[in-house]
Amino acid sequence: MRPRAFSVLAEPARFRGRAQKKESHMASKPSTPHAHTNASEERESGQPLAENPQPQTIGFGTVVKREIGGVLVILVLAAALTLTTSTFLTPTNLANLVRQVTVFAVLAVGQLFVILTSGIDLSVGSILGLSGAVTALLLVAGMPVPLAVLIGLVAGLASGFVNGLLVAFTKLPPFIATLGMLGITRGLVLLMTDAETISPLPESFNAIANGSLLGLPNLLWILVLAGIIATFVLSKTVFGRYVYAVGSNQESARLAGVPVHAVLIAVYSISGLLAGFAGILTASRLGAGIPTAGDGYELQAIAGAVIGGASLSGAKGRAVGAILGAFIMGMLDNGGNLLGVNSFYQQIAIGALILLAVYFDRLQGRRFNLEGRAS
Repeated sequence: MRPRAFSVLAEPARFRGRAQKKESHMASKPSTPHAHTNASEERESGQPLAENPQPQTIGFGTVVKREIGGVLVILVLAAALTLTTSTFLTPTNLANLVRQVTVFAVLAVGQLFVILTSGIDLSVGSILGLSGAVTALLLVAGMPVPLAVLIGLVAGLASGFVNGLLVAFTKLPPFIATLGMLGITRGLVLLMTDAETISPLPESFNAIANGSLLGLPNLLWILVLAGIIATFVLSKTVFGRYVYAVGSNQESARLAGVPVHAVLIAVYSISGLLAGFAGILTASRLGAGIPTAGDGYELQAIAGAVIGGASLSGAKGRAVGAILGAFIMGMLDNGGNLLGVNSFYQQIAIGALILLAVYFDRLQGRRFNLEGRAS
């Protein structure tokens, strides 16, 4: 039997049938105050999912309207850096910017899947280091590049899968579960590498991140492909709607037939897989497996998703926004280097951007609630 969570065919009629059957069952119970309250609350929370199961079409105009804030920030930063430096628009600097942003963007997209379910993944930086180190060790031992890369991806996927199991079945808060995985994976990396850099790596592997195709860096093509796939999954598949449904209200999603546990395991697995992919790209870009790679990158991943419009409350955010958020952070970092700004100020700027993004998201949520009550 095909798993419902990963079907790409919409089944709105069955959604509605399950929700209506559950509501009828609740309504047929004795009309005690407690039972009436529960039934009303379940109808109110479950109705939006039942009546609007279809994904929204994401066109160019829609993306521009929803992500206009991130686009404007990028344009302002680009204009300011163009006026204040003479090297920002040079091909060499732009290629370096793309290579730097791609790793953060891949992490941010993976983090977005988790945040959409009202979760958070603090282990992505350590998983990045783990996958990069595993791949580098295997390459140095003489393993073919494709097989070493595959095993590195499996290491990231397995770490994310464990995170998903902990969150879904042990009911550990995502913060605690992924914080524990952060420590475990970072310790494994240091043990495997003896805290030493693993090098040199084959040129064919280094070309993955440092090569170019049709005059554009390989990493730019990888970033575009990752963005297209993530956007398609979230906006065009049943699984994507399940992700938003779980983030909106887990109990209502469960009553409507959504396999909540499977969705949670899947999103953390996706986050781990993309973190592992980012680790392989980092090792390829640097030409070495560095045991401290990815240290602190969990903040970059969360910042990219949140600055790009994702809500830490869940059910709000898009892959395009996460990529734009990663570009904003990358441009701040790149501009700071070109202007000779102390890197500590850049950390302050990123923290301030996170606070502002969350604050405005809360304001927007309050305004929406007030308008809903007024209507």
